[in-house]
Amino acid sequence: MSSQSVLPSAAAEGFKDASAYDTHRPSYPAQAVETFLRNLKLAGQSDLNVVEIASGTGKFTEVLAQRSERFLIKAIEPHQGMREKLAEKDLPAVEVVDGSAAKMPVSDEWGDACIAAQAFHWFATPEALREIHRVLRPGAVLGMIWNVEDYNKPIEWNATTKWEQKLNDYVYSLDDGLPRFRHQKWKQVFEKQLPGNPLQVVKDTFMDHLPRFSLPMGEGSEKWTVWLSEDALWSRLNTLSQISVLQGEERDNAAKVFKEALQGEDVERNKNGEIAVHGVTYFAWTDRL
Repeated sequence: MSSQSVLPSAAAEGFKDASAYDTHRPSYPAQAVETFLRNLKLAGQSDLNVVEIASGTGKFTEVLAQRSERFLIKAIEPHQGMREKLAEKDLPAVEVVDGSAAKMPVSDEWGDACIAAQAFHWFATPEALREIHRVLRPGAVLGMIWNVEDYNKPIEWNATTKWEQKLNDYVYSLDDGLPRFRHQKWKQVFEKQLPGNPLQVVKDTFMDHLPRFSLPMGEGSEKWTVWLSEDALWSRLNTLSQISVLQGEERDNAAKVFKEALQGEDVERNKNGEIAVHGVTYFAWTDRL
C-alpha cells in the first residue's frame, strides 16, 4: 500500500483476500439504494460528480455505475488488493484512485455527493470530516450505507433468530479494539462538532472548528433475508476481518461455533438446504454546511 493509506494493519491483513471479499460480500437492496440516493439528491439527476471513499472491491461502485444517471465517480481506496480488483472491473465513468478519507486526490468542491459504503466506521475522525467537507460543494450530501447481517449487528439490536445471536456473541468475543459499525461509535464524530458552551463557540469560530455537517442526520433502513448454502454462509462469515485472520486452534474453534449454531432449532432451511440469513441495510446522510 502507498503512503496515502491509513488502513489499520489488522484490517489490511483481514481484507487481503480481495477476491473472496468481492465474491461473498452481498450487494445492496434496490429499494434501499433508491431511498438512499434520493436523500443524497442524486436519484434522477444526470452527470453528477460522486466521491466514493473506501470503495473496496466496488460492491457499491457497481451499483452506482449501472445507474441511468451516468454519475462520474472517483473511487478512493487505500488497500492495494481491493483497488486492483475494482480496477479490473473497468466500470464506466469510474476513476479508481489511491487515497484515504483524510487525504483524497480530489479538487476542492468537486463532489456533488460523497458516499462511504460499508466503511465510514474505519475513518470517523475530524480529519476525515474536514477532507470530505473540502471535496464537496456547499449543500452537497455525505451518505453512509452498510449491509449488516444479524450475526455482525450492534449488540443492542435484536437478532431474528437465536442461532444468529449465538454467532453475533461469538463475533463480539473476537473484539480487537478496532472501530466497526457494530460498536456504533462512528456517530460521535458528528456529535462532537457541536460546541459545549458560548465561549467555545467564539473560540471555535476563530480556530475554524465550526460544524461542517448538519445534525440531526437522516437515517433509514431496510430488512432483508437471503438464502445461502452452509458453505456460502461460512465464506461470507470469513469476509469479516476478525475471522479471516484466525489460524490454528482459533480457526478450528470458529468452525466449531459455526457448526453448533447451525444445529439450532430455529435455523430455517429451504428445499435446497439453503439457510435463511437475516440482516438490514442501514443508511444515514448529512448535508455539507
